[in-house]
Amino acid sequence: MSPNSVPHSLHQSEAVDTKAFLKMTFSLVLPMALQNLINTAITSADVMMLGKVGETALSASSLAGQVQFIMNLIFFGLTSGAAVLTAQYWGKRDIQTIEKVMGIALRFSFLVSVVFTAAAWLFPRQLMTLFTSEEPVIEQGMIYLRIVSLSYIPISFSMVFLNLMRSVERVVISTLVYLFGLVCNVTLNAILIFGLLGFPAMGVAGAALATWITRILELIIVAIYSQKNPVARFRWKNVLQMDRLLFQDFLRFSIPVTINEMMWGLGTSVNAMIIGHLGSSVVAANSVAQVVRQLAMVVAFGLANATAVIVGKAIGENKYDGAQIYARRFVKLTLIAGVCGALVILAIGPIAGNFLTLSDQARGYLNLMMIVMSYFSICQGYNTTMVVGVFRAGGDTKFGLIADVSALWGWAILLGFLCAFVFKLPVAVVYVVLMSDEIVKIPLTTWRYKSKRWLRNVTR
Repeated sequence: MSPNSVPHSLHQSEAVDTKAFLKMTFSLVLPMALQNLINTAITSADVMMLGKVGETALSASSLAGQVQFIMNLIFFGLTSGAAVLTAQYWGKRDIQTIEKVMGIALRFSFLVSVVFTAAAWLFPRQLMTLFTSEEPVIEQGMIYLRIVSLSYIPISFSMVFLNLMRSVERVVISTLVYLFGLVCNVTLNAILIFGLLGFPAMGVAGAALATWITRILELIIVAIYSQKNPVARFRWKNVLQMDRLLFQDFLRFSIPVTINEMMWGLGTSVNAMIIGHLGSSVVAANSVAQVVRQLAMVVAFGLANATAVIVGKAIGENKYDGAQIYARRFVKLTLIAGVCGALVILAIGPIAGNFLTLSDQARGYLNLMMIVMSYFSICQGYNTTMVVGVFRAGGDTKFGLIADVSALWGWAILLGFLCAFVFKLPVAVVYVVLMSDEIVKIPLTTWRYKSKRWLRNVTR
């Protein structure tokens, strides 16, 4: 149905109600932001504790984590594509179709997790050599990778299910599960990394083992909830059966998003490879910088996810005026959150550098990276709300792929590679170039937003 076929005043008064909008927004954003904060805190726990062990252990876990990072991005692509449908069907209150979409997404995520588990278990050295040439880092990374790969299959269910629950405005369960995961992971990290309570000090292997145990416990909680959830339950028949039309819709929206996330994830991993070949001091500093950036972006990412839910639901209800108003308000909120995030990065940077066991050279790199991350976070927040929130809410999944590939691969990675290995420019220049893709992307996303080509109802 075309937006032009809907009366301009349809439900607009509801959308204009600022108080109602803010109440609805923060009921989603706060739990989502807390979830992002918890996930970042889990990563931070690994970084902080392994940073106390040394740069080699920190670099090894950071680089080995790139494998799961790519896998998680595929899951995110699958769930984001599925959420295009589930959010709009939620607007129609079509629970049966939502459950079918969930089954299709879980079928794909399980297959992906099996492939990644096999690759990490059988070829850990080959995977680590993609990211670094330093043998001590490779050896430590292999230990971490093999153990943590056992958590990939549990993640494939928990992550996909909880992400799809967001699109039907069930966000509290995710917050509770991730909060439990944080407490469990931090506790087990302390015990297994440093050898507390009579356990041997396992270092990087302890961090991986703590992650695996935590993911198993999270899976148990999610599996129990999935059978008691009053909105959309997990049903095996939806995983095994095929609804041809719905499957085609799923592929139409999920494939561009998944390819988009994979290309973005691979690009981020290529950035890590380039940085990895610049030395362990650069890798260690970048590990800290990325965690601080994630910490500062929790609200912005929460806003992007809430945008997809609220705008998608409004489109599913045929409230096109409301969808446009919501989108505009979310963009403004994201810019405010981005500026606040930049200030957090500049404040935390010096504290993090002094807390960890880093060389003077690594601390120098970290100071530079904090400055880069401060403006990068504003640009990333804006683009994420546009691509992940506004565009995907209306089924406009192909544009994000074009924008990300052109800005990341056609600009940042290409120039960053040339600067690092051909022109052999200083680390500072290489890093600034590698982190320039979000700046290049802003004119593209702004143009698409103003075109309103993203405003479509895709339900049947």
